[in-house]
Amino acid sequence: MSDAGDFVDRTLQYEATWERAAEAGARFGNELEFYGASVGAVRGTIRDLARRYKNMSHDEVTTLSSELWNVPVFERRLAAIVLLQSNVTLLDNTDLTRIEGFLRGAGLPELVDPLTFDVVLPLVQALTGVNRARADATLERWARDGDSSLRRAADGVSARIARA
Repeated sequence: MSDAGDFVDRTLQYEATWERAAEAGARFGNELEFYGASVGAVRGTIRDLARRYKNMSHDEVTTLSSELWNVPVFERRLAAIVLLQSNVTLLDNTDLTRIEGFLRGAGLPELVDPLTFDVVLPLVQALTGVNRARADATLERWARDGDSSLRRAADGVSARIARA
């Protein structure tokens, strides 16, 4: 595990309570593990990460997001989303492939929706020209995919863009 990944993981575990973990497990099921850290603790951890590791590059952000996502713990995956959200201006249409993998493995609307509305939507809205056309083609493909999380994301982004 990278130093940054270790920092996030240790901090989330430190901020956790077994009561919150049990409550989350009862509410969301046992597809993922739960540390029991609050959403505020997850956001604060990523804010502290940004202070500790200033000016992370695109590759550092995307690599860390994958590292966090690869362990099936809800709070780690939420931290990956908050990390991407906090650095969405660094992302481009090629990052939709990585995000597609995250969406396929999310399993919970509580992860799909923030990925959709806090990462994919602002990413796509910021794109222009060929990159926007490629992103739109990706969303069209997602809309026809057999994976319900991808369809949910594509429909959500398309609906918000149509209203704008």
